[in-house]
Formats: sequence, C-alpha cells, structure tokens
Amino acid sequence: MSLPPVSFQPFDGSSVCLFCGASETADPAYTEAAYAFGRATAQAGWRLVYGGGGVGLMGASARGAHEAGGRVVGIMPAFLRSRERLFDEVETVVVTSMHERKQLMYDQSDAFVVAPGGIGTLEEVVELLSWKRLDLHHKPVVFLNLNGFWDGFFALMRHSVDEGMTPPSFLDAWTVADTVEEALALIQSPDAAPAQKHDLR
Repeated sequence: MSLPPVSFQPFDGSSVCLFCGASETADPAYTEAAYAFGRATAQAGWRLVYGGGGVGLMGASARGAHEAGGRVVGIMPAFLRSRERLFDEVETVVVTSMHERKQLMYDQSDAFVVAPGGIGTLEEVVELLSWKRLDLHHKPVVFLNLNGFWDGFFALMRHSVDEGMTPPSFLDAWTVADTVEEALALIQSPDAAPAQKHDLR
C-alpha cells in the first residue's frame, strides 16, 4: 500500500499523547473522563495527539479537545479507517502500519497519558515503557487509573521486580493519577520524567 508522505500542521506548543480504548461498550465514566481530558488539554494550551478514531474513549477525547477550541492530531493506520471511523473534524494523518502510527505518536508528543483501554492500549504503553527502560526517552508517562483500572498491570510489574526480572527502579518509570486534573498536573510537573537508574548487566 502506498500513501502520500506524512506531514503535520505546524504547532509551537507542547503536545500530549493519549493512549486509550476504542470500545463503544466501555463504562460510560471512562468515556466521560476521556472527553474531560481532551477538553482540559485544550484549556491548558496543549495539543492532543491520539489514535485518530472517532469511537470509544479515542473519539470522546478528540471531541472534547476540538469542542474546547484545542489542536488535535489523529494518527490512523489505513486498514483501521473503517473499524475505528476517522474523526474528520480534526487534523488526521493516515499511515501504512501500526508501527508507523506508534512511532509518529511518540515523535509528535512531549508526554503520554494512558487511560483505560484494551490489548491495543496495553501494547502501546508496554513498548513505550520498554523504550524508557532502555534509555531511549525520558518523557513523562502517566497512567490515568480510573476506578483502579490499571492496578492489575502495576501488580504484574511489581511481580516482575520481585522475581528479579526487572530492576526496582523501573517502578519509577511512570506516575499514577486518579483523576483527569491530576494527570494534567503531572505531565506539566518539572519532576514528571526522572531519569531511570538501571542495573548493570
């Protein structure tokens, strides 16, 4: 598949990437929080970078930012255009693969917030944290842990540490927010992205 070269409209401010689910059957409280997060980013002057879909938490976050007058850029693989339905009212670029989507989301963002989502969201944040583990970036990663959604993931990471598979310092690779307001405050904090202290190999 051949697509035109990707280009983005100029933007001089800070950008936050939201990883979240596209499910239409999620708890409505999660969808409402995604909308509120999008609106809050716009009010704070941040550009919202997201997966480009118009459904689920993804679509809600983009609508929240757009309706509040904020800048939004969606990045969507071509094969998902019908499934996740492009939100055409905002800037959207279409790419050839999931890998390209994730790389561009990373390149276009200064910070990351992880809201509730499914296997796709989990895959995105695990790769992002793996890059952080390898010192490939020091950008803030904040989990929006609504109703304890991510507690099981945190327990798995602690188990990996307890079993000697991961250094204890890795548990400092992210921060946790229980509300949209806390998440936005954390990505704006100068201490949001401490450098990792890695074990010697």
